Amino acid sequence: MAIEVVFETHSTTVDNEQGRATGWLPGQLSAHGQAQARQLGRRREDDGITAVFTSDLARATQTASIAFGQSAVPVLHDWRLRECDYGSRNGMPAAELHAGRVEHLDRPYPGGESWRQAITRVHRFLADLPLRWNGRRVLVIGHVATRWGLDHFINGAALENLAREDFAWQEGWEYRIS
Repeated sequence: MAIEVVFETHSTTVDNEQGRATGWLPGQLSAHGQAQARQLGRRREDDGITAVFTSDLARATQTASIAFGQSAVPVLHDWRLRECDYGSRNGMPAAELHAGRVEHLDRPYPGGESWRQAITRVHRFLADLPLRWNGRRVLVIGHVATRWGLDHFINGAALENLAREDFAWQEGWEYRIS
């Protein structure tokens, strides 16, 4: 049986609006982000979702809480779905950080981790999904590293290519694990 995985990014944060790369800092949803989270809940309420998995960083847990707080669908927090840890660069200007991210595919950020280490966490999460969620449709709320992990391990996308692309927001991505 297959697992259907729907991925949604956390909603817009104050840091996003200020052009900051939050990394492993908690982050807080902006007013716009809170409205996006409510829309996410409405958009997915009749979508057959049996569980929501979210990064344990505050911006992702807030997104899940606003979107699914009144729902009977279980919301499960998992640290493996976190963003890449930029170490001492957490919170720096996003444009500056992203300009050099190809250099950190395998080399950790100072005091942090590499992108490959971050997406390997996502792979461990994916490997555990069939233990309980085989044949189900689940929602994952995460970050750029989460989506890259899904694209890399499910769709076979090269990390080098993902790192060179701009992250374009959309209303969810669909994956299938056979």
